[in-house]
Amino acid sequence: MILIIIIDIVGETMLQRALGSGWGVLLPGIFIAGLAFTDLSVHAWKAMIVLGLLLTSLMLYHKRLRHFVLLPSCAAVIAGVVLMMMNWNQG
Repeated sequence: MILIIIIDIVGETMLQRALGSGWGVLLPGIFIAGLAFTDLSVHAWKAMIVLGLLLTSLMLYHKRLRHFVLLPSCAAVIAGVVLMMMNWNQG
């Protein structure tokens, strides 16, 4: 009930912000899905996860890049999921 009232008061800007953050998940997901077909090694996936985590922490402190912090963090999460699936298939 409260959510409906907030959406009515705020209008479409709240919904546009919620949908806008979806691109921060979709773009890295498409990129990682493309990389999944290249048969990268486990060490390359681990390096991608570390790089995504480092970029996330650096982007948090940058004034302009702070708005795009979902891109490297979601890439690290999705790469971690791919790495787990690779290890699960081997066992």
